[in-house]
Parts: sequence; structure tokens; C-alpha cells
Amino acid sequence: MDLLAAMRIYVRVVERGNMSRAARDLGIGQPAVSERIERLEQHLGVKLLRRSTRAVSCTDEGNLFYERSKQVIDAADDACAVVSQDDRTLRGLLRIAAPQGLGEIVLPRILLRIREQHPQISIDLILNDHIVDPVTEGVDISLRLGHLSAGNFIARPLGHVRRVLVAAPGYLERYGSPDHPSDLIAHPFIRVMGLFGDGMLRLVDEHQSPISAPVMAAISMSHWRPVYEMLVAGAGIGVLQEPVCAEAMESGRLIRLLPEYTVPGFDLHALFARPVPSKTRAIMTILERELPAALGKVGLNGTSPDQ
Repeated sequence: MDLLAAMRIYVRVVERGNMSRAARDLGIGQPAVSERIERLEQHLGVKLLRRSTRAVSCTDEGNLFYERSKQVIDAADDACAVVSQDDRTLRGLLRIAAPQGLGEIVLPRILLRIREQHPQISIDLILNDHIVDPVTEGVDISLRLGHLSAGNFIARPLGHVRRVLVAAPGYLERYGSPDHPSDLIAHPFIRVMGLFGDGMLRLVDEHQSPISAPVMAAISMSHWRPVYEMLVAGAGIGVLQEPVCAEAMESGRLIRLLPEYTVPGFDLHALFARPVPSKTRAIMTILERELPAALGKVGLNGTSPDQ
């Protein structure tokens, strides 16, 4: 059997989580995909996938084989690129994971630039707010905010996402604007679940001294968008990442509160697995150039990912 071809099919099935979706990506029938996976399992003498009517999941052996297969495929693609006269042409599927706000507001324009420069690349964008090892997550690049724990990945800094405390002008006209962090407790606080769960808003004053202000969580939501909509509608006060509310602040639909205080933001990193394939290196070059500028930050040094 063509082991490399079987590996490519297996990797696509794992990353798509479904044989039918993988078959559509590969341009072959679903029965052919299923038959090739069965032959691969027979060749290896192990069960790689647990199958259900709607999805597949990896066994322990399947996870290990997926990780090694992806490395082999990337190495094979790199080897072909080295000797190809068309070695600047990138092909195949690029899977990027990103936080919800960043992925919905900032990344679309950058993905367009990636497609303009590499039109034969297809892109899957997976949005969630978890920090996950990209190998475990099954993606090529994982963009993550906040503190990173140790993991089987390379982390490259891409900038800083600021956060702001805001409210609508209509709300402030009715209920007044807080003059001091201690005034915040008197206003309904609208938040994203998982943030400010202890009822405290951490701020930094103009002297870089930390201050903790109590807040009253009136409404908690699982996504930033309805939080944003309720704040614009005048339902209370809340904290948003600056990229998702910059336009509303510029137009006056939201006003920054306590401007002499800062809500600490999040560092942004790109996580990717080692060894780094040429496709990831090329896309990282674009992300390192575009993302800091999009976030209003000075660009980074422009070096390529670690070899």
C-alpha cells in the first residue's frame, strides 16, 4: 500500500473529525476513505479510530500515529519544495485556532492577505478561547491570549491585546459616570463567563500600582458579542478587548471609563509544533508582520520560526 498517501488520508480524517468531510476535502468518495483507513489499521495491526455514526475519535495509538504522520507529511512536503522549481508555492490545508474576538474581528483581513499571497492554501479557522497544545488541538498554528503553561510547542510573541472598561453614553446620562474604582460596585457589570468570577476588577493606576475594585456581575455570557451588544444598548458597564470595540469607541457609541486607570490586557502568542514545516514558517512570516500592526503595536523583529 502507499503508506504516505494513507497517512495523508488519516491525518485529514482526524483533523476534520469526520470521514465524509475528509472525503470532500480530498476529492474522493467516503467509502474509499473508510476502506483506506481500514487497510491502514490492518497494515499496522492496531485500531486507530473509534467510529460513530457522526464522528471519529482517536485511540491512544491513533493519537500517537497522527502526531508522527503529520511530522512525516510535513517533512515530505518540505523535501519536495526544496527540489521543486516552484518551491515558493504553498499548497494544502492550513488549520489555525484563535480566540473568538481576535478571530472574528482582526483575523479575516489577514487571512485574505494569506490567500492573496498563497492562493493554493485552503484555511480552516477554529475559534475558541482555550489554551491548548497545537499538536493536541490538531492545528498548524494556535493563536492564544494570556499566560502560557509548559507544553509540546514553540511559542512566538505576536503583540499585546489591550482591554478597556466601557459604557454607552445613554447609560452614563441616566446613571452617571464612575469617578473612582470604588464607584464601580454601584453599576451592573456585564461580563464574559470565566472572567472576573471573583467579583473583582483588577486595574493599574497611572503610577503602575495595582488596584482591585469590586464589581457586581449582573449578566454573564459565554461569548463577547452579546456582551458588546448589551453594553452598546446601555445595559451597564463592562470590559472588552480593544479590537472588538475600537470602532464603537471612535464613533462615540461606547465611552472609556476611568481613563486614568488601565485594565491589564493579554499577551498574544502563536503556538506551533516542532519541527516547523515550510508552510507554517511562511504563514508565520505574514502573521508576524500583520498582527502587531493590526493590534496597533510596533512590529516584531520579523525573524522566522525556530528550525
